[in-house]
Amino acid sequence: MSSIGYFFKESLQGFARNLSTALGSIITIFLSLLIIGVFFVAGTMLNNLMKSVESEVTITAYVADDASEEDIQKVMGDITKLDDVAQVSFTTKEQALENFSNSMTSNPEIIEQLDGTNPLPASIDIELTDPQSVQAVADAIQANQDYVKISEDPEDPGDSIKYGQGTVERLFQLTNYIRYIGIALIALLIFIALVFINNTIRLAILARRKEIAIMRLVGASNGFIRGPFLMEGALHALIGSLLAVAVIQLLRMFALPVLQDSIRFLDFTVSDTAYLLIYAGLIVFGILIGLLGSAIAMRRYLKV
Repeated sequence: MSSIGYFFKESLQGFARNLSTALGSIITIFLSLLIIGVFFVAGTMLNNLMKSVESEVTITAYVADDASEEDIQKVMGDITKLDDVAQVSFTTKEQALENFSNSMTSNPEIIEQLDGTNPLPASIDIELTDPQSVQAVADAIQANQDYVKISEDPEDPGDSIKYGQGTVERLFQLTNYIRYIGIALIALLIFIALVFINNTIRLAILARRKEIAIMRLVGASNGFIRGPFLMEGALHALIGSLLAVAVIQLLRMFALPVLQDSIRFLDFTVSDTAYLLIYAGLIVFGILIGLLGSAIAMRRYLKV
């Protein structure tokens, strides 16, 4: 306990002696962790939105008007056995027309132009457990010979299977790009924080090199010499991470409700548990960055 007290006291004195560099380190860590924290909050929101959008990705396999009930049920059974298929249902021609009519309530003249006819085909509707597998499931349905026989266009069964092909592909490309950019941004911010902490601790070591030399002469252990520098780096990171958490909480309390009110059709809800995990992660991660930056600085510049 006495050693820990000494380390803490020395770290505070080092903080005071190198106030300008210490503040620079804290500000850099604060800004880095703030951006990382905001990214994680925004990423959680975006992930919720993407899941909501992706959950709407379904496959519709149109069937011919003369397809028998037995053949339809057989194909539905085959589709149910496919991987990543959550639910399979059947929409009759009459149900398809009713659904279309309900969606056209603002344009009743379109329904009137049908003049009592029903041009809409029946369909097998497939919901997925993993929307990313939509292409594989669609290919499997197209390769099913029983479906080919009852498809709306047996000559080109792929044309009878719809899932918003182009839109879905672009959606998944966009979400993947966002994830890759986020990972690269976090890695860059971590690197910047490590470099700045490294430089700060290096300056502190150089400023106290005579004191360190004396401590070595009197037999102080390597751990005893390193302790204050490790704690100083952790202290910088702790202050920076707490500032980042405070700013994110303020944004959550004041800025987020304004954003939600201005864009009502999007849901920006993030659970309290998610916020607590992000806050705890920032603090722990910040302290680890501080310790790692200090350790790297001492390994390179402290000859003990």
